[in-house]
Amino acid sequence: MDNDGLSIVIPAHDLSDVARIAARVEAFCADKKISRRLAGKFNLALDEVVTNIISYAASSDGRRCEISIRIDYRDGDLAAVVSDDGKPFNPLLQPPPDIDAAIEDRPIGGLGIHLLRTLMDSLDYRWSEGRNCLAFRLHVDPADPSRSK
Repeated sequence: MDNDGLSIVIPAHDLSDVARIAARVEAFCADKKISRRLAGKFNLALDEVVTNIISYAASSDGRRCEISIRIDYRDGDLAAVVSDDGKPFNPLLQPPPDIDAAIEDRPIGGLGIHLLRTLMDSLDYRWSEGRNCLAFRLHVDPADPSRSK
């Protein structure tokens, strides 16, 4: 952890890394005086992104990929950029799931990006220099009592 942000780089192959990342993000948020509720909300989104990369981003030739995570807190915004060198995938192009359909009628997948869209204030995806880059932001301005509980 540095004064400006938190940087984490992991190989994308072990789901147990997700819990270790969450612990580091919780510590970062506590240091920045971000409420546990908002830190948990942010961590839930990050967990979903990292879990999906570990589960699906490996190339078809079996090459493992690497995940880079950068978390920053500036001007009341908690922001993450998560990048990986797996196969290109823009989650923002996925259609929203039919959350009103019966469970047995729903296709597998799609709830993670729905969760991100619901929890975060902004999302952005780009393919750059052979990497998927997903950025998301949560406004946590401590001066706004409705957002800091």
